[in-house]
Amino acid sequence: MRSPKNTATTPAHSWFVRGRLVGAAAIAFAVLVVIENVLFAVTGALPYGAPIEEVLAYYAANRDAVAIVSGLVALYLPLLLVFVTGLHGLVERRGGAGADWSRLALAAGATLSAIFVLVNVLQIGLALSADGLAEPTPAFGLVWQIHAAAFALALPMLGTTCIGSALAAHASGLTPAWQRLLGMVGGSLLLAAGLGNLAIADGSPLIFVGLLGFVAWLVWLLATGVRLVRS
Repeated sequence: MRSPKNTATTPAHSWFVRGRLVGAAAIAFAVLVVIENVLFAVTGALPYGAPIEEVLAYYAANRDAVAIVSGLVALYLPLLLVFVTGLHGLVERRGGAGADWSRLALAAGATLSAIFVLVNVLQIGLALSADGLAEPTPAFGLVWQIHAAAFALALPMLGTTCIGSALAAHASGLTPAWQRLLGMVGGSLLLAAGLGNLAIADGSPLIFVGLLGFVAWLVWLLATGVRLVRS
């Protein structure tokens, strides 16, 4: 028979292990996303308003980079789901304060993952088709436009995930007030950018508003991840 001390210790140990797993998933997700964007910057990825001839030339010349990015996406999307699912579990185990917000973050994160899959599938299609094209075709241009539209519509889902997770983590006592503020600001910028999704898909500089919000969320993820790993 286990002693009362061992019985009491088991839930605490389980929470500790789960918290470290959720924190590690947050850190790994943020790091992989940063690597992805650095790779895009190094290869000179084009804005959505770029001429389609330049888009074709980019994907024809950077098939290997797209392959690497696709691999990164295949790694970080499961990590995102581990984070939002694990965060919801942590919130419920700490009394349930903020559980509604964590459910919102979980639903938005799952939707975001599905949209990111579409964005990446279309990008793979662009890289594969560009290798055999001498000049852009209407089909190639359509895939590029759908890719841009899917990315633009991912922004409000990203903002909702950001706000929901930030409010849930703070309400359950996992993060301090400054992290809640950081998450709220980042999420609000992403939601604001999402309102102009048509303009963003057409190459508007409004995308930089969403980029600022995304950077804020990545900082929030890293700070929260470190806090959970060390807790």
